Amino acid sequence: MEYQKTSEKNGVANGKIVTDYLNGFSELCIIESKKAELRKQEKSRRESGDALRLSSLVGAYSTVLKELGEDTEREGLLRTPLRAAKAMQFLTKGYQETVKEILNDAIFDENHNEMVIVKDIEMFSLCEHHLVPFFGKVHIGYLPNNKVVGLSKLARIVEIFSRRLQVQERLTKQIATAISEALEPAGVAVVIEAVHMCMVMRGVQKMNSKTVTSAMLGAFQEDPKTREEFLSLTKKN
Repeated sequence: MEYQKTSEKNGVANGKIVTDYLNGFSELCIIESKKAELRKQEKSRRESGDALRLSSLVGAYSTVLKELGEDTEREGLLRTPLRAAKAMQFLTKGYQETVKEILNDAIFDENHNEMVIVKDIEMFSLCEHHLVPFFGKVHIGYLPNNKVVGLSKLARIVEIFSRRLQVQERLTKQIATAISEALEPAGVAVVIEAVHMCMVMRGVQKMNSKTVTSAMLGAFQEDPKTREEFLSLTKKN
């Protein structure tokens, strides 16, 4: 009889655990479903806005071509305004993206406090002064504070800020600041090496010039040895 009572109590306890688990799982599913619906609505809103802006951009490019003395009705230019408009939307798509969306819960608790470096991340952007490209490579390092991020996400952060009208100095600082705010690490370092077509195709026309910018936060700014370690590890062999 005592064994039967104990078994009944255990059965009730186990049943409660299962019920609580199922209820918690159900609530989690509801939360995730709401998040997915919000993302869907936001995507729809952005696509609608992109369609409206595309029409305006097409008209603007047609005007530019006409003011240059071109015939926008000739075969080679018939679809050029549309192509150029779509290209510009792609090259500036970073305005429609946020770091929070890109990271998408890809930050993990990890007992690691040694330097993490991802170097030679290819970067393409548009100079805001002349609307011509500048491109090169980005080197990123950070000192984790018990949090790490998926490595590909660092490249995605570069993409967010480079796909906007930029100057290299601001781009460098924005990448470093975004990583610092997202991970709260002991330090962040970013170095960009880039070629600017506004110096190659026009103006001084210097073919072999490169621009190097850096942003050092936290330990990388305060500790010369930490900064030197990063710079030595990102140097070309």
